[in-house]
Amino acid sequence: MGDVVEVTDLRRSYSGGFEAVRGVTFTVARGELFALLGTNGAGKTSTLELVEGLARPSAGQVRVLGGDPYADRATVRPRIGVMLQQGGFPPDLTVRETARMWAGTLSTPRPIEEALELVRMIDRADVGIKQLSGGERRRLDLALAVMGRPEVLFLDEPTTGLDPESRRDTWALVRSMLDDGVTVLLTTHYLDEAEELADRLAIMHKGRVVRTGTVAEVVATQPATVSFELESRGDRPQLPDLSGALVVDNGVKVEVRTDRLQSTLTTLLLWAAERGLELDQLSARPASLEQAFLAVADEADVPTNEEVFA
Repeated sequence: MGDVVEVTDLRRSYSGGFEAVRGVTFTVARGELFALLGTNGAGKTSTLELVEGLARPSAGQVRVLGGDPYADRATVRPRIGVMLQQGGFPPDLTVRETARMWAGTLSTPRPIEEALELVRMIDRADVGIKQLSGGERRRLDLALAVMGRPEVLFLDEPTTGLDPESRRDTWALVRSMLDDGVTVLLTTHYLDEAEELADRLAIMHKGRVVRTGTVAEVVATQPATVSFELESRGDRPQLPDLSGALVVDNGVKVEVRTDRLQSTLTTLLLWAAERGLELDQLSARPASLEQAFLAVADEADVPTNEEVFA
């Protein structure tokens, strides 16, 4: 299938010596959606701007469709679509006028009405930009990003400010583009969005990628949790041997963190049944992307994938 985005040891420093991007490496295959997640200030937007060709890296290399998106902008730019966090279009123009202006910068644009219909904005075509809601402006930004029929689409927080219905519409549009072979690089704060759309993802923290892989692979770095309550009494039998699990027992509530959810739960249920015990408030939760993300956010020095699986 081949990689259409290649990022190698990418670095970006700002005045004063602050390094926002610290050796980021990843690839995106043709027709794949790759989600870039990160804690606040992790550097994901700074990384995306380099991949889009909006700035020159301080070090490292970016290749999009085989070219340098900054140095070879004239050849790369017509083949990509970019949705920034904020469009910044003139507020006195209407939606239609803005779309017409943008179409004039593209070599083979979609018809204006088609692009607006894709994001359900055709009924707002003659409304001024300054009269649009924040969610409507995001939908217009998306319409313009896909107007040029891009081979690679960059989406920076595309559904921020959207209502649930508009979010679902955006997801449907992104899926349809993936079905057409478009490659998508997405940043988002919504973990359910990444779970719903991403083929693979990376979590950034303090300027570097610390987790990467499919959703299942990233989730697998975290334990499942079994929790329950037992009546506190002096003759309560000792908990069974749960080899490899972390058990937190405060005398009433018990929480077990385990990499083997099924066998751990089976052992606990058999132990309770043999002794006639009721496990009140019993809950068994597999690990989640939210758990993996919060583990990254909560740790001062997060090990990389290589260190986790070493």
